[in-house]
Amino acid sequence: MNAKRSQVDEEGIRSEDENRQIQRLALLSFVINLGLVGMKAVLALLSGSLAITASVIDSATDSVASLAVYGGLRLSVRKSPRFPLGLYKIENMASVAIALFVFLSGYEIARHVLRGPTDYPDISLATILFLLAGTIATFVFGQYVLVVGKQTESPTLIAEGRHRRVDVLSSSVVLASVLLTYLGFGIELFGITIDRIGAAVVLVFIVRAGWELLSDGMRVLLDASIDSETLDRIRKIIENEPAVTEVNSLIGRNAGRFRFIQATVGVRTDDLQKAYQISERLEANVRKQVPHVERVVIHYEPKPLEHLVVAVPLADDADTISHHFGEAPFFAIVHLRFSDKEIEKRELVKNPFVTLEKAKGIRVAEWLVEHKIDMLMAKEDMRHKGPSYVLADAGVKMEIVSVDRLNEAIDSILSKM
Repeated sequence: MNAKRSQVDEEGIRSEDENRQIQRLALLSFVINLGLVGMKAVLALLSGSLAITASVIDSATDSVASLAVYGGLRLSVRKSPRFPLGLYKIENMASVAIALFVFLSGYEIARHVLRGPTDYPDISLATILFLLAGTIATFVFGQYVLVVGKQTESPTLIAEGRHRRVDVLSSSVVLASVLLTYLGFGIELFGITIDRIGAAVVLVFIVRAGWELLSDGMRVLLDASIDSETLDRIRKIIENEPAVTEVNSLIGRNAGRFRFIQATVGVRTDDLQKAYQISERLEANVRKQVPHVERVVIHYEPKPLEHLVVAVPLADDADTISHHFGEAPFFAIVHLRFSDKEIEKRELVKNPFVTLEKAKGIRVAEWLVEHKIDMLMAKEDMRHKGPSYVLADAGVKMEIVSVDRLNEAIDSILSKM
């Protein structure tokens, strides 16, 4: 219990550290956007460039969006009795807000492109250098935000990082257009100056980025399933639990960067206490192996057995039952059908741990559990020994037999079915 509490405390501390890191980056993003707006506004005013003006509008809407994101992140980690599942989706709502602001900036740019002046802007070398510095700063910060976003699996930071990439592309287009104008290339297309063409290209980037952010955010708000790769990974974790007979259903959803998992499984026991212990073990394994799982709900139900898989230690490769468990050279694994009380399959397997000097009984028990056995029949009384605990945890029943032959032991089981 103490170990489990310690693990929960460590996860809580790690989650709080991530939250603080994400919030700091969101606030820093707002400050950087505000700085870019100021710089580009001065450059646009001095140069009269429509492309730079479009970039100002883009950065200005980004500043408002960053402020909304910061507020959303602050609210998303708060606990409230009115919202028992948490406020994590505020983070996704913030991502949608970014998309809406992106579309707003696109509309403003389109309006200026269609109605803007046709005069050539007055570009200086200082304008080019400032734009280049802003583009480099945006690129470096965007890469860092994207790395942190992937590490913390924050949809807001990933969205911010992707948007920064688009900002770099659009800034590069603006930089290229003002550079060509500065060098005296009077390129026009259907009477449209290169400055306005640059602004129009920026618009394409903005619309594409906005659509990606909006669709990703809405998927989570509408409780779309988490990705199939993560679900498959969780399914394998559950199926690797020896006491689980099958996974009847498995669903998961995202809220912010956190995951909520719900599964219904069949277990090899009708003991409620053991079934509860199995479900706790599954929850701990999923949390340990899959990052950012906020809640795991395991519904367990005993599965009506159609077959009974029985393991019996043998002293030879015939049918003589061994007096020892861990030192038995062979094991018979017999599949019995409940429907007609007949043997469906019978196999003889070698004990791979018979030569071990220590803990061979526990290793053999774990090995038999991997074979998904339901019952062990043996002459040796293993109560209060290591192998018995391993088998009991997996829901395996144990029966002490007094007969010497495998067929006799199997017949005794069939008579009770």
